[in-house]
Amino acid sequence: MSPDFAHPLRLVIFLLSLVLAIDVHEFSHVLAAYLQGDQTGKSLGRLTLNPIRHLDPLGTIFMVMAALSGFGIGWGKPAPFNPYNLRFRRWGAALVAIAGPISNIIMMAISGYALLLIGPRLPGTNLLLIFLESMVIINSGLAIFNLIPIFPLDGSHILRALLGPDNGLVVALQRYGFFLLLALIFIGGGILSSYLGVGITLLFHLFGLTGIYPFLAG
Repeated sequence: MSPDFAHPLRLVIFLLSLVLAIDVHEFSHVLAAYLQGDQTGKSLGRLTLNPIRHLDPLGTIFMVMAALSGFGIGWGKPAPFNPYNLRFRRWGAALVAIAGPISNIIMMAISGYALLLIGPRLPGTNLLLIFLESMVIINSGLAIFNLIPIFPLDGSHILRALLGPDNGLVVALQRYGFFLLLALIFIGGGILSSYLGVGITLLFHLFGLTGIYPFLAG
């Protein structure tokens, strides 16, 4: 499901889709915290869909490099929140964390169903078709990637809520998670690709989107 950038316009649409996906992802974190009573994100101007508020300069550069090379990652600014302000003390941070991947899954599903509905009527070079394909690929990948339970990814906060903050595994992953994540991306590419492939396939089956494979393969 690697995007085809033979035409420059495909790259532009892919990058715009990536910005949108990250924008909504980070906004969803801030919104989930706000709905639990935390005003931190709102006070810092992050309770908005304005992508400028959520994009990290270095992460954006890496985003472009990753799109051009087909390897690497990009990222947005971490969503700020105070866990002590959250209504649900133990599960509050996990709810904030999972809001990001859920937003990506929702965007993937909407784009996927639209692709199934109108895709057969559109030529392969249609801009809307390219946008929908990009949204499916990006959002499914972002959701599954961020659920990896390695700090600082969203999955680590979910694992922390499940096992408790003093659990040995949780403590180790918080301490060494960043280095483990770098190793997974730059050394364990095969493992990461397999994980993403299985996770995305499960998502497509869960939402009845297996019919979109011909579009993504093209």
